[in-house]
Amino acid sequence: MAEASADALTKLIEVSRTLGSDRSLVLHGGGNSSAKVSAESPTGHSVDALYVKSSGSDMRDADRTSFVLLDLATLRTALPYSGLGPEQFRLMQQRARLDSGAASPSVEALVHAALPHKFVLHSHADAIVTLTNTPDGAALVKQVLGERFVVCEYAMPGPALGSAIWSLWNSLPHQAQQDVLGIVVLNHGLFTFCDDAQQSLENHLHAVAVAQSYIEQQLGQPLEPIALRSPEPSKAEAVELAQLRRELSERAGHPVVLTSRRAEGKDLGDLQQGPITPDHVNYVGYRPLDLAREQLPQWGDEYLPQSGEPQDATLPILSRLPRVIVGQSTISCVGRTRKESLRSVDIVEHQLASAHASSALGGYRPASTEHVRDLEFWPPQLNKLRATDNALPLSGRVALVTGAASGIGKACAAELLASGATVVGWDISEGVSQTFDSPEWIGMRVDVTDAEAQAAAVYSIVAQCGGLDILVVAAGVFPTAQHLTELDPGMWQRTMSINVDSVVTTFGLVQPFLALSPSLGRVCVVASKNFAAPGPGAAAYSSSKAALTQLSRVAALEWAQDGIRVNMVHPDAVFDTALWTPELLAKRADHYGMTVDEYKTRNLLHTEVRSADVGRLVRAMADDTFIATTGAQVPIDGGNERVI
Repeated sequence: MAEASADALTKLIEVSRTLGSDRSLVLHGGGNSSAKVSAESPTGHSVDALYVKSSGSDMRDADRTSFVLLDLATLRTALPYSGLGPEQFRLMQQRARLDSGAASPSVEALVHAALPHKFVLHSHADAIVTLTNTPDGAALVKQVLGERFVVCEYAMPGPALGSAIWSLWNSLPHQAQQDVLGIVVLNHGLFTFCDDAQQSLENHLHAVAVAQSYIEQQLGQPLEPIALRSPEPSKAEAVELAQLRRELSERAGHPVVLTSRRAEGKDLGDLQQGPITPDHVNYVGYRPLDLAREQLPQWGDEYLPQSGEPQDATLPILSRLPRVIVGQSTISCVGRTRKESLRSVDIVEHQLASAHASSALGGYRPASTEHVRDLEFWPPQLNKLRATDNALPLSGRVALVTGAASGIGKACAAELLASGATVVGWDISEGVSQTFDSPEWIGMRVDVTDAEAQAAAVYSIVAQCGGLDILVVAAGVFPTAQHLTELDPGMWQRTMSINVDSVVTTFGLVQPFLALSPSLGRVCVVASKNFAAPGPGAAAYSSSKAALTQLSRVAALEWAQDGIRVNMVHPDAVFDTALWTPELLAKRADHYGMTVDEYKTRNLLHTEVRSADVGRLVRAMADDTFIATTGAQVPIDGGNERVI
């Protein structure tokens, strides 16, 4: 314990990041690591302590905030395990924290406390669990890794696994303890340990490399995730996906996101036997829903908590749902957000490869359903899932924003993202995919005047997200001013094509999916003050916005029977867009004999209208603020005398 605490933590962060950067070892918050140090207790005394990864943090991005400092003696009072209940376990870990404001520690903190070594590293390495998930996994591990790696039977993470490791370690003769480099827990993963951080990491990576080499020799190919490609569904297939998402959302009591992948020619039978480790249950469930054999209402009858079990009424959304659904040619993954559903896709791709490899090595034998159930519905595991609940108002909703790469469209997309929605942005700009850096953002380069491109993009949205809940029409053009006597017919047609005709196409394509929205479809159309107060030289623009307003009013009338709300906002003088350059602003202000600031606030309220203001209004139209409103036309112009 002589090494300074800060130095040990720095080394722990380094090796944790290395481990976490390899997706064949650690996926999405999995794995954990620790370092034993000397620390100061709240009373000022020096104590033996343990830095351990916090629950759910990602080793790939590990930093000082990713680790919790615990009193080692307090942890070890729970070893060996003697019937420590969930609440007792929680209180014990809480008492052990030397910083009461720190995050919750990993549930495997007791394993790290049970081992005497300074540094302990743990992963769910694909190659290791592949070996263990075979009919005689223990013998295969010993054959492949040798005597310096000992085998522990599966035990549920927490007190049970901590006790199992404690008992196993203390049963080893002293000389064996000196020789052992790691412990393999069947159906679970690998622990390596050493008083030197780098050596512990090298032992870990070497064991995994040996396992991978053996598997490659036996299979004739490397153990790699099975890449599943995005489908290109037909309209009928897209409608089926949207119907499925609606059923899932109704069962959850909250909208969910459904990400699908094409799976023709893939043997999916192994998935029915369960995840390669129970630790993946929150992302892939105990088994998929196979639509060829059963329907959603029957899924989980033999597995989910029955009426009367104490946790039944408080199960998080994901615990009530299959997280993987196998269709005729697709695999679909369920999440509360797109980020969650994509994590499930990742884990499924690794799980398929590992399960197939185990089958080739003699048979796929993962942990029993009882073990998986015990972990999924263990209160600390449920609390871990609840801790990641997204309480944002539009969480789980899918929005499409046209013209989303700049200006008002971009502001609308930003507001929807901030409110928790998964947002798909269409724009003709090549940079639309990089408009936002968020897993909830999908940027598509779409020319809205191309009906076929629109159709393909809509069906792609359903394949990637499961459906559509919100449409924001913000794409449009404001052509150069032309008086009627000099009006260019080509400019008139182009303005109408973009501002009106393209929206007719969009409306026709999205209506079936908005009608299947689990939260009732919502449409907000960004029109213009010009629909009511046209300006000289703006015949094409004013006429197009008037036509767009009438089109949207008709949609409100026709779609109300499906619960779809269609509302309009009418901005004016929004000057923080690419259209309004400093030179143009100065020219227009001079035309009116005003300063630029006076020109920008020439409304009754003498306020500047910004894109973000329009975005906030559109977001309110998309959430439940206007839940009982359709066909409304709301100006956002600071007060315009001609409109009022």
